[in-house]
Amino acid sequence: MPTSIAPTMPTVFVGHGSPMNALADNKYTHTLKKWAEQNQQPKSILCISAHWQTTGTQVTSSFQPRTIHDFYGFPEELFKVQYPAPGDPPLAFQIAEMIQQPHIALDNGEWGFDHGTWSVLKHMYPKADIPVLQMSLDVNKTPQQHFELGQKLSFLRDRGVLIIGSGNIVHNLRQIKWQADAAAFGWAQDFDNWYKGHLKTMNFIPLIEDFQSTEAGRLSVPTTEHYLPSLYILGASRPTDQSNLVYEEMQNASISMTSFSFT
Repeated sequence: MPTSIAPTMPTVFVGHGSPMNALADNKYTHTLKKWAEQNQQPKSILCISAHWQTTGTQVTSSFQPRTIHDFYGFPEELFKVQYPAPGDPPLAFQIAEMIQQPHIALDNGEWGFDHGTWSVLKHMYPKADIPVLQMSLDVNKTPQQHFELGQKLSFLRDRGVLIIGSGNIVHNLRQIKWQADAAAFGWAQDFDNWYKGHLKTMNFIPLIEDFQSTEAGRLSVPTTEHYLPSLYILGASRPTDQSNLVYEEMQNASISMTSFSFT
């Protein structure tokens, strides 16, 4: 009997914005749900979130990671949200074994799912029945090194693993307007369009090297933690992939919800 070959999984970057998006029921959340339904269900999920920064790269390795409420000042309803997906320790060991450089450490249960992960997966896979790993951002890596680690993770796509980057292309909380539908700042829209233009042509070098070379870039990416997860998804893509814009919106004038995938 011939052996069936699993299709290569897509890889996706999701703009997650405010933790309150976890409770929303709108075009954004419906789009995430629809995207997940229209694509092959993964065997496991690896999420690189903006909200776990470490010295050295780590990956969660417990059987039942906890739901982390890594914020304050939000409604009690948000703190009650749980995302009880199982972990996948065998996959964590496999990643650490397959990628020797850089060294990837197991977290030994110290971390879990922060809101960069669960606020997104709550809409995409609401049953929480797919094993999930989270990978940290090494604060000492250059953007190029983050991109290259994404390249090394690409093999997981052939093993039924969905790689998700969770952050925001534009993320400037100092300039934020508290009305969610406030008109975007010109610099924010310009930078978002600049990113999407290079994404469309699969021209990644400027996105890795030049994202803070203009005033719009420096305002849009005042700190890099929300931007870097996108570089993992660029790295995990392949020359034969097609880039697809999944969602476009600017929230609070200075947060881009732009989401994209490679298939």
